[in-house]
Amino acid sequence: MSKIYGNVLIAQGGGPTAVINQSLVGAVLESRKFPEIGKVYGALHGVRGIIEENFVDLSQATTHNLERVAKTPSSALLSTRDKPDQEYCEKIFKVCMKHNIRYFFYNGGNDSADAVRIVNEYAASAGYELRCIHIPKTIDNDLLVTDHCPGYGSAAKFVASAFAGVNLDNRAIPGVYVGTVMGRHAGFLTAASALARKYSDDGPHLIYLPERPFEEEKFLADVDRVYSKAGRCIIAVSEGIVDKDGKPVITHLVKEQEKDAHGNIQLSGTGALGDALSELIKTKLKIKRVRSDTFGYLQRSFLGCVSSVDQEEAREVGEKAAQYALWNNLDGSVAIRRTGDYSVEYFLTPLHTVAKETKSMPDNFINEAGNGVTTEFLNYARPLVGLLPEYERLQCPVIPKK
Repeated sequence: MSKIYGNVLIAQGGGPTAVINQSLVGAVLESRKFPEIGKVYGALHGVRGIIEENFVDLSQATTHNLERVAKTPSSALLSTRDKPDQEYCEKIFKVCMKHNIRYFFYNGGNDSADAVRIVNEYAASAGYELRCIHIPKTIDNDLLVTDHCPGYGSAAKFVASAFAGVNLDNRAIPGVYVGTVMGRHAGFLTAASALARKYSDDGPHLIYLPERPFEEEKFLADVDRVYSKAGRCIIAVSEGIVDKDGKPVITHLVKEQEKDAHGNIQLSGTGALGDALSELIKTKLKIKRVRSDTFGYLQRSFLGCVSSVDQEEAREVGEKAAQYALWNNLDGSVAIRRTGDYSVEYFLTPLHTVAKETKSMPDNFINEAGNGVTTEFLNYARPLVGLLPEYERLQCPVIPKK
């Protein structure tokens, strides 16, 4: 197989994660080992940085600097929410030709995979040798084919730890608590709220996911049942919960909704859903102490709350991207396959199998009532999150009243 001589271009897109820079550094260091590589460039602000030719020379970053960056959350190359269409991707391809880019690595979600696919097709039709690899990343854990996504384990660890702390607080001063977690179409991250439960009465007591229609009356009945029995109730809810017609619940509860750059109802960065559900509980159930939080961006790049497994796998998908492109002369998306309890292997899947579409929580991960998760989910997610903070209750007898 003839070697392809030229430069590498790496970019990061979409929402940052706590481990995305592990993938970046893995791809950079692995690429720098190959004599056929001239320079390793990084595009600032994702695909927008490519069409604006806003590059940095990662070939000149020291290994020490890169290793410290690898352990730093958020996107070291900065990111973008641009969603490239055919015309946009043609511009990306032309810039690649101009800079003799022969290896293009894009670290992101399903939209990023689609952009890589289109650029790859332009290169093929033009007869220009350009190896294109999508490096998976998303806290939503909603990419097809792969068992799980780098970035999810650390975000899930944050969510589990946060709800464990909320549970301790709520037990001390009881009431109803609503925590809104990221997840427009998939409930994996919200489901992680259950991972830190230790005692039988620990919260969250109710979990609502986008995969099941949200019914207001059933929700109120669930809350009333738990609160009547325990005197308190902790609720984890995905920002993307929908009604039986697939319409976001926030559109029923909030009169005015913001929209994001892609025309979708704004879900993240607003406490509207949590506030609306809290008001519903207060009004309908006449419970006075009701509080809500929206985790928002906190769960994506929280410093000091990182899963070691997530870090290791994020590093390896970056390394594998370079190996597939440079050793094997292949295009595709790096994916993870679970092979044991717990071990994984990496493989390359065609770009079109990951592009555009998203994955939902499987049915066996959600309980029959649609307000919680199953043991199958807990067994799936625990290895990805790793060790969680420990907590304990006083174990001593109650003194009889006189």
